[in-house]
Amino acid sequence: MPVNETLSQYSDWSYTTAVVVYVVAMIFFLVEQSFGHKGAQAAQRTRERAAELVGAGGPSSTVEPPAEHTGTTSARPERNRAERFGRMGVALTVLAVLLHLSALVLRGLSAGRVPWGNMYEYTMAICLVAVVTWLVVLRRSPLRHLSAFVLLPVVILMFIGGTMLYSESAPVQPALQSYWLVIHVSAAAASSGVFLVPGVASLLYLVRSRHEKNPQKFARFGARLPALDVLDRVAYRTTVFAFPVFTFGVLCGAVWAEAAWGRFWGWDPKETVAFIAWVVYAAYLHSRATAGWRGNRAAVINVIGFAMTVFNLFFINLVTTGLHSYAGVG
Repeated sequence: MPVNETLSQYSDWSYTTAVVVYVVAMIFFLVEQSFGHKGAQAAQRTRERAAELVGAGGPSSTVEPPAEHTGTTSARPERNRAERFGRMGVALTVLAVLLHLSALVLRGLSAGRVPWGNMYEYTMAICLVAVVTWLVVLRRSPLRHLSAFVLLPVVILMFIGGTMLYSESAPVQPALQSYWLVIHVSAAAASSGVFLVPGVASLLYLVRSRHEKNPQKFARFGARLPALDVLDRVAYRTTVFAFPVFTFGVLCGAVWAEAAWGRFWGWDPKETVAFIAWVVYAAYLHSRATAGWRGNRAAVINVIGFAMTVFNLFFINLVTTGLHSYAGVG
């Protein structure tokens, strides 16, 4: 099937625009992260001052006195401005996701196949799943101000994908012309994208933990992070969701390997690292379920699993040679 160059060009434009919008959204989230916390602290000081006045025989009304009467300024306008930046960041993230999805769909339509046949497209799919997963997390947890830390690796990956890993839209190699490309690679991309969220949450957990043990370290940054149990819960629940998908992808890869190469498992570099990552995530979930690990040890295991996933994505595909060398880097 000939490649539709027009759709391919539209896909590239949508991809570039999505990256730019992600960057702007990340800046808005950083504004909320930086100034929203100051507003919250000022509001807390105002409440404490009001409580002191009540305790000293002052008026017991819960209505805050006007700023010109107390000599202090209300934190509400500052906090509201920061929250508006955060809400605009979410709106921009949704817009970027739509552009991101359009780029992926147009790429597939231009080549007449599923749009994850090379490293550029695969990275695009992983990043899309990661951002959608984070938007789902935001619906359930008040973690909007942490969005910049999720978008940062997404922007980095998309920048690398759009520059060093970019390849023209074209049919896939004959070895990949199989329905297993739809099943196996989509499961791998979906699980890898979801794993990005618990990886970032576990990293932030370790920073927050260090801050609580030694408030002098990471004083400005660590104090702005959510409580440890919130970060731990996000990391655990997203890993629980991604692990069965990852397991399904590994099993489908083994079935495809038997059909293509005559064996289910050959300890190819990519198979080996994928198996190691699977063991690490299984150990994380097992330790949480049996030993009740909820502290730094569990977070470290989760970070190691995420590091293995990133290592398998880049190093194995781009540096080593094996039966999975289908990076398609142009």
